[in-house]
Amino acid sequence: MVKRKKTKSRPTQKPKKNSGFPNPKPVFFAKKPLSPIHAEGEIKLRKQVQNLSYVFNPSSIAIVGASRNPSKIGNAILRNLIHGGYSGQIYPINPNADIVENLRAYPSLSQVGKKIDCAIICIHAKDVPHALQQAAGAKIPSAVIISGGFAEIGNVHGEMQIKQIANKHDMAVIGPNCMGVLNPQNKVDSVFLPLHKMGRPGAGSISFISQSGAVGGCIVDLAGAQRVGMAKFISYGNGTVINETDLLSYLMHDEKTKSIISYIEGVNNGREFMHAASSLTRKKPLVVLKAGKTSAGSQAARSHTASLSGSAEVFSAAMEQCGAIQAQNLEELFDLAKIFEIPAFLGSKIAVLTNGGGNGVLAADAIEREHLRPSIFSAKTIKQLKKILPPTAHALNPLDIIGDADSARYEACLQLLLEDENVDAIVAIALMQTASLDSSIVNVIARAAHSGKKPIIVVSTGGEYTQLHKKILDDYGVPTFDSPSSAISALAKALKYNIYKHTKP
Repeated sequence: MVKRKKTKSRPTQKPKKNSGFPNPKPVFFAKKPLSPIHAEGEIKLRKQVQNLSYVFNPSSIAIVGASRNPSKIGNAILRNLIHGGYSGQIYPINPNADIVENLRAYPSLSQVGKKIDCAIICIHAKDVPHALQQAAGAKIPSAVIISGGFAEIGNVHGEMQIKQIANKHDMAVIGPNCMGVLNPQNKVDSVFLPLHKMGRPGAGSISFISQSGAVGGCIVDLAGAQRVGMAKFISYGNGTVINETDLLSYLMHDEKTKSIISYIEGVNNGREFMHAASSLTRKKPLVVLKAGKTSAGSQAARSHTASLSGSAEVFSAAMEQCGAIQAQNLEELFDLAKIFEIPAFLGSKIAVLTNGGGNGVLAADAIEREHLRPSIFSAKTIKQLKKILPPTAHALNPLDIIGDADSARYEACLQLLLEDENVDAIVAIALMQTASLDSSIVNVIARAAHSGKKPIIVVSTGGEYTQLHKKILDDYGVPTFDSPSSAISALAKALKYNIYKHTKP
């Protein structure tokens, strides 16, 4: 949420520009490598943040604004919960209907008379504070406010009402002006986009927090299509009560979350965010895509989620100090989300295995560009490779096993690279278009990756047939990429984080 003075604000008042971070010290702009900021002990979660467990794991949900009209958001959310497989109790709230989607409807939250863990509110902005007050009166510990029309359009008073009610009753409130929350493990789904229009990912270990619902929806849809699992997805909108810092702190303690990716337009309190990020990255990787870096983007962010984006240079330097990994665009954000499926590694010697020479050359270029090192195979590995490879192939890195390679040749070479001490990680490039390579390559690569000996990532470029096999590998937890450059860039950033994490405070 926007940082403002505590004095009364007129609805049209524009907040003063503020990066949200403390005044930058010279170290932010130092040319030498920045030292990590070390958190001062564990972060203790306040009651409101603890109550996020009711958002993600509710035994019962009420939908304020549940509608019989299929074009309304309240109907879409209700149908998503019903048809998505949520097994808890659902209470539609609609004063003008007795039945909504074959469920008994109630005029108000106060008239349900049963325990409710989370209220999803999707009604007109002017009615939201009253609905939230009713939720507090019914002792509902959490709410997700989908409704927009608050600080992002100058309605500061309405947003402050939400904050006051939530703080008074220790309610965990996501939003307002958000797209909702998703927990694939128990099918909690308050995202208002219909199931047939936006795919949902299966259960996984990646959690994604997004200030923008639109950006979040794109990544979630892509994750579902490519079979990349998620632990949790949170679109937090204006972040009035629960903001990005609170979410980082909660996910740090969440056992289902192994890595976090985030889309952020601005932060509420820079110092607190840095503390939370620094504590988190000592345990789990954090990937940040910061938007609003330009003057035009900053202005768009303000009208979008009432965010003050602040100085891009200060934010970038702060994230560097905190050990966070910075993505530059949505494509890289998604690539980096997958890379932490591989085992942690601390060496920079990369082996490239390919059935196409050109892609091997591109990989070699990317390795040097990312300041990694090509592996120099041991004499033992070279000797064994010469027994496997045809006379026209060379036992060098990148290892081009030429276009007639089948799955058996891939498997034999992978085993040798896994045993070579001069190899820290493997980039397996598979051109699925060749006549000799069939679907068995998926099992070969998955078995090698699951051995846990060394990290393996896959590059495969092509159309429908190629994409099908990439989806299967991603489903097996083997990260796939469209190009050598994107794969090796992600690998380099993973290595940078691994070194940061293993550096003693």
